[in-house]
Amino acid sequence: MYSYITKELLHLVESQGRLSGLKKSIMGHSMGGHGALVAFLRNPNLFTSVSAFAPICQPSAVPWGQKAFTGYLGHDKDEWKKYDATCLMSSILNKSAELVPILIDQGAEDNFLVGKVDQLKPLAFKSACQACEYPIQLNLREGYDHSYFFISTFIAEHIRFHARYLNGNS
Repeated sequence: MYSYITKELLHLVESQGRLSGLKKSIMGHSMGGHGALVAFLRNPNLFTSVSAFAPICQPSAVPWGQKAFTGYLGHDKDEWKKYDATCLMSSILNKSAELVPILIDQGAEDNFLVGKVDQLKPLAFKSACQACEYPIQLNLREGYDHSYFFISTFIAEHIRFHARYLNGNS
């Protein structure tokens, strides 16, 4: 999916004259939120902004992610780091004053967050951002879970966030 989003899909859309030369943003939910974070972090000149709803932030540190990474990437944990948003953020060294913040909304009652194992790890990602002085806005939303209602409640904020940076306003 990574190469489809970062290469094939963008090429297809640009070949239709839709995005050529324009700024682009990326966002997603859950695993798609993780994919958005990874695509943004691995391609700093491709996307202008990124946001996510309840993203899986550190799959290499949780049972579900370890199972998925082993299945898709094998047992080489160094390979896993290339697709783990928290590991990628921890490797960022450029502390430019012009970094666009990352926006994440997380339902505080999300069953993937508050279960026996925190499968999402948003606070680990936030800590990695803070350690390398990368701006992040993490909103823990009380009373919300992982559902469509959660996304539909806050999607307008994400659209405004992206519009601000796509239009050149910070």
